[in-house]
Amino acid sequence: MVEPQLVVNGRTRELGEIGGHVTLLEWLRADGLTGCKEGCAEGECGACAVLVARPDGPDRACWVAINACLVPAAAFDQQEVVTAEGLGRPGQLHPVQREMADRGGSQCGYCTPGFICSMAAEYYRPGRRPAPAAGAALNGSGAADQERGPNGFDLHALSGNLCRCTGYRPIRDAAYALGQPEVADPLLARLAEPAPAAAATTTSDPQGRYVRPTDLAGALELLAVRPDARLVAGSTDWGVELNIRHARAALTIGIDRLEELREFTIGPDRIDLGAALSLSEIETRLAGRVPLLADLFPQFASRLIRNGATLGGNLGTASPIGDAPPVLLALDAWLVLASAEGEREVLLADYFTGYRQSIRRPDELIKTVRIPLPLAPVTAFHKIAKRRFDDISSVAVAYALTLEEGRVASIRIGLGGVAATPVRAMAAEEALKGRPWTRQTVAAAAGELARAGTPIGDHRASERYRIAMLRNSLLKFYAENPGGGRTS
Repeated sequence: MVEPQLVVNGRTRELGEIGGHVTLLEWLRADGLTGCKEGCAEGECGACAVLVARPDGPDRACWVAINACLVPAAAFDQQEVVTAEGLGRPGQLHPVQREMADRGGSQCGYCTPGFICSMAAEYYRPGRRPAPAAGAALNGSGAADQERGPNGFDLHALSGNLCRCTGYRPIRDAAYALGQPEVADPLLARLAEPAPAAAATTTSDPQGRYVRPTDLAGALELLAVRPDARLVAGSTDWGVELNIRHARAALTIGIDRLEELREFTIGPDRIDLGAALSLSEIETRLAGRVPLLADLFPQFASRLIRNGATLGGNLGTASPIGDAPPVLLALDAWLVLASAEGEREVLLADYFTGYRQSIRRPDELIKTVRIPLPLAPVTAFHKIAKRRFDDISSVAVAYALTLEEGRVASIRIGLGGVAATPVRAMAAEEALKGRPWTRQTVAAAAGELARAGTPIGDHRASERYRIAMLRNSLLKFYAENPGGGRTS
């Protein structure tokens, strides 16, 4: 077996025996690459961001920015990573670094390498082109809107990166000043070749072992023998447990690159989404085909997190405040659970059994998220949180409505943050079904929705606030769609 190694800034480096508890950030810094920093250790500040090469179809690659503080270094065996040091150097700055310097986008410099890596991922994004009606100067003034520059730069690419010195205007100006990469740019040229394939990996240290099997069957065999093993894909949840709570697992199984968990198919009666596809990959591939998911993605954490986070992980934790479950409940989703004994399908509405508990057995993993077609034509996702982006929900409500001749033919309402599990608002649904879609009907059902779940008061929101938000959410949904106006 080839010794675990990875390519960092064009140079092959030995990973060593590191188990599953050394993060990529820790490993890089120990190897002398101290540009990436540890700020929050939770994937919220972006100081640790680096670039990794990921597939963009079978024959090309793309640069993706991720939080190095969350992911196990062992998961990058045989992979390619670029840090801020690998983008440019004094006297030969990368265009992103040069614009950040020229436009005052860096002050103390602590966050700068992370911003630069996130900005570089968007700089090299395939399909990024100047807006048709760009302004005369590429300094942000000619932007078509506040979140996309005249050069086609999507400002959401920088979400999850925090700066406490300069404010964000000079950083935005640097992003909006970028042109297109030069043809001779080696990082651009790299994208014309396939991304590195996933490698079978085994590495151990005194705290535990990390194994990346070659296929799903291998992972399930391991899980059958060691049902206490920790399954890791994007690691956006497990990384926090590792860093903040110092949790350790004797065996960590890497499943993020298993092809059987990366299915993406759209058929006549359903959409199948592999549980290990990142949210960013799903967003790109769906391209708005599921409007309710399109509403969810921009509000789900940050781009840095979505580049790693998976639906399988979001559902596997069974958290009552996950953003994906309410949406998937409204979509009437099913899950395919796999074990060494075979597969079984379960309705998501039957999946959650208690606080962070589900019917998934310890020897099972989530293989596929299945969304039935056709979709309801009127949908919405309301996330109530203290910040517009990159925040945890106080309350999350998802709607999927079908009207026929002004009456509610069907409606599904998924809720998060109001009970020990994500739930369907069955009483409110029943109060609406078969009735005319009028404010009077909706106001009565809003009372039922306000009584849904068992909301509590905590540091995010009081019980009374959550109840009020449930009632107001349905009234808002009606105000936005008084005649079923917003359709997919």
